[in-house]
Amino acid sequence: MDEVLADYAAAATPALIAGYDELSSARIYAPVRDFLPREPARIADIGAGTGRDAAWFAGQGHRVLAVEPVREFREAGSALHGDRIGWLDDQLPELARLQSHGPFDLVMLCAVWHHLDTPGRACAMPSLAQVTAPGGRLILSLRHDPAPGRGTFPAPPEETIDLAGAAGLDLVHRAEAGSVHPESRAKGVRWTWLVLTKDARD
Repeated sequence: MDEVLADYAAAATPALIAGYDELSSARIYAPVRDFLPREPARIADIGAGTGRDAAWFAGQGHRVLAVEPVREFREAGSALHGDRIGWLDDQLPELARLQSHGPFDLVMLCAVWHHLDTPGRACAMPSLAQVTAPGGRLILSLRHDPAPGRGTFPAPPEETIDLAGAAGLDLVHRAEAGSVHPESRAKGVRWTWLVLTKDARD
């Protein structure tokens, strides 16, 4: 994971940041739109990048904490979005700092899970379950890339569903989608979206 973060820090150019923020959050989250909160909620956006999605959620009246370990992205996000969202320097798989900020009604991981290998995911899932409020939801997107690059790993949905079940999270929705990013779409990148719910009695 440290290599991945170093690569992102090195690539955090103004052009990359601008391209990232130009993507439509509404289009990205269309496969799980019906499972996003309609009433004001506490949301943790893990691997938030420059806060594009966090700001989108905040614009709908939610209280959002953007969790991002890359300093260059946090600084760019603060400049772009001001105080509309909160920021936390923390990272998967442990999310040690985030634990004291939870629980959250919705925990989001968009385009993050494939950066963790199998042991990392096994470590991360209980941490994610811990910061998800009883009755709350965890939503993840799993990348499927015909030509994966450095620091990416295959993300079998069944593996993730099994890990979630062991951590007390139940699958309520699964959807397949193409990539919103034009370059990724041209490469044949696809995504699986999983919506997981924590028992309200926990």
